Amino acid sequence: MKWFIKSFINGVLTIVPIGLVVYVVYKIFFFLDGLLGNVLKPYLDENYIPGIGILSTIILLTFLGWLSTRFISGAIIRLLDRLLRKIPFVKTIYSVIKDTIHSFIGERKSFSKVALVQMPGTTMKCLGFITTENLEGLHSHLTDHVAVYIPQTFQVDGITFIIPKKDIEILNINPEEAMKFILSGGMTTTKK
Repeated sequence: MKWFIKSFINGVLTIVPIGLVVYVVYKIFFFLDGLLGNVLKPYLDENYIPGIGILSTIILLTFLGWLSTRFISGAIIRLLDRLLRKIPFVKTIYSVIKDTIHSFIGERKSFSKVALVQMPGTTMKCLGFITTENLEGLHSHLTDHVAVYIPQTFQVDGITFIIPKKDIEILNINPEEAMKFILSGGMTTTKK
């Protein structure tokens, strides 16, 4: 009986993570493939090969990125950008999406500094990520504060705190490792 339980637990520990990763990658692949793939399928019929949608999306995004640097098309994109920033409700959604994408792959990357934050009135500390160091534009009294995003364990959401700079400690930790540590509830640590 002990052999059975031990083998079952080993199976869960080794096979379930692999199976879940394969499942997630499979779902992401077909989601991304479907973005342009669903448009192309009627034209290609039985000649459609899974992955053409992803390849088409990459080619289209690359072409549009190149166009955005050209004079006339760049002017059109800037005009569209200004228009989207003026439409009520749409401007909020657009700016959040644009700023989020720029924070991960743009020139001004957020989540690049890991902060250790002391919880007020306790000796407890938590890990977070500095998202904005200059808050003066938000309110003039926040010149000595930073925005720190504290993710929640086992979730993708979190809370953004505005914390005095003196109350945080910047850690020299890889942001990906810190995020794994937080999202796993502290179960994942790097071995040095």
